[in-house]
Amino acid sequence: MTSHVAVLTADRAIDAHAVAAVADALGASATRLTDKAFEFGCSGTAPLPPAPPGTDLNRVAREGRQKRVLIADMDSTIIPVECIDELADFAGVKAEVARITEQAMQGALDFEAALGARVALLAGLPLAALETCYRTRVTLSPGARSAVTTMAAAGARTALVSGGFTFFAERVAADAGFASFRANVLESAGDALTGRVTPPILGRSAKAEALTALCAAEGVGPEAVLAVGDGANDLAMIEAAGMGVAYRAKPAVAARADHRLDHSDLEALLALQGLTPG
Repeated sequence: MTSHVAVLTADRAIDAHAVAAVADALGASATRLTDKAFEFGCSGTAPLPPAPPGTDLNRVAREGRQKRVLIADMDSTIIPVECIDELADFAGVKAEVARITEQAMQGALDFEAALGARVALLAGLPLAALETCYRTRVTLSPGARSAVTTMAAAGARTALVSGGFTFFAERVAADAGFASFRANVLESAGDALTGRVTPPILGRSAKAEALTALCAAEGVGPEAVLAVGDGANDLAMIEAAGMGVAYRAKPAVAARADHRLDHSDLEALLALQGLTPG
């Protein structure tokens, strides 16, 4: 048996011709996991062939493939939007806030400073806007709940760790099936936001620290962790994890992650571990 597998995934059923092309390039037969996930035995060192259009192809070691901990970013990962940008729309400052968000996620700005600058622009926003924003703008990314609940059913500890806000993280964690969540707290006075975040700010280093704490709680090392995110503040936890996944990520993050999903939905997190949706 080969020591590694190549995992082909997508966000829809993969065409038989694409599967055959990968099998021929690797000189290995395909094993179907689902209609949108296949795996092939492969070398641990030889270059992988290009992924067929609309698919992702990642190499995974067989040993320790199934992970014991899932730690996930929220905005633009478990949900497809950035909550702070959507809140800014209610405050009439979306363009300005979105510009800062993009720079921070690319790693061009310090996350903590960028968060403070964006939240300051929300000063005076009625608290009722948060509930409206959640109800009208926030949905789960395709495959998110399936990935989280299947890993939990297999015995994994699941945690949502967000540089966003507890108001949203609490609700998204419940919707997706996470066992726990951590995020930043928006300060309010009366019925409106003050434009400040209650310290300490949860950013890049705090996400890595959360990973370490989860490992300690489970009695495992970072090699037993799957971490997934898209932005620069996720990079430390992605690089620390045994299976670090860049999900539709910014280029600087995708370039440094061991695994990247540019086209697949989040059920691909299961395929990388050899799991199928429960």
